[in-house]
Amino acid sequence: MTPLHHHRIAAEGARPDAWMLLLHGIYGAGRNWNRVAKDLVDRRPDRGVIPVDLRGHGRSGAGTPPHDLDACVADLLELRATLDVRVDAILGHSFGGKVALLYGDRPEAGVDTVFVVDSTPDARPPGGSAWDMLGVLRRTPGPFADRAAGIEAVEAAGYDHAVAQWMSTNLVSDGSGGLVWRLDPDQMEALLRDFFARDAWPVLEAAAGPQIHLLRATESTLLTPEARDHAATLGTAGGRVHLHDVPGGHWLNADNPDAVVDLLAEYLPR
Repeated sequence: MTPLHHHRIAAEGARPDAWMLLLHGIYGAGRNWNRVAKDLVDRRPDRGVIPVDLRGHGRSGAGTPPHDLDACVADLLELRATLDVRVDAILGHSFGGKVALLYGDRPEAGVDTVFVVDSTPDARPPGGSAWDMLGVLRRTPGPFADRAAGIEAVEAAGYDHAVAQWMSTNLVSDGSGGLVWRLDPDQMEALLRDFFARDAWPVLEAAAGPQIHLLRATESTLLTPEARDHAATLGTAGGRVHLHDVPGGHWLNADNPDAVVDLLAEYLPR
């Protein structure tokens, strides 16, 4: 298990009754969602948010193998045991979405509500832009003279400037004046392999458990049409699954934060 870096966000002067853990996607960090968290607690001062850096990301340590979703869940349960507040909800984006589903499925987590933002419960072969980014980390490990050089390396692999700029937040000093990636590509590959291999549909199909809200970005293809239809069927059958189509791309926290905040403010327990 790995001690996880985290921080707390609450409205000024508020003493929240309950808190929500917030998980980023692969290559990200908890602070990526600070705007959504701050806007949410302003709307719902009875709630607090705890953005978390998953193992190997942000300011958290790498932890010990195996690097898989179960290890991420174990890290979160260990963190939960150290917190002196009631945590009854969790949000996960992309890679963090499947982690959030598995965490919420654990009775000892004590979660009533799970938000899954543009992720998929499907198991499928590895692929996509996040998988291809492993090649960038391996082919161009640095050191880079400056952040602009790191951005250029990502753009040279075919990624747009916004993604390259975001990815450059993972550059840290090598101690000799250069910048290198703080991400271990072998660890990232292990985490992604398990993400792609894990079928999380049994969590959604179970008769009992927390309420699950799937936020599908309308301009993203991560949740396939078949998966969307299955999720919608689970919802219309009176189950625990609620599907929300949200206009925007995969990074809804940047593309449409207001819509995300509206949904969270409405569906978080009161």
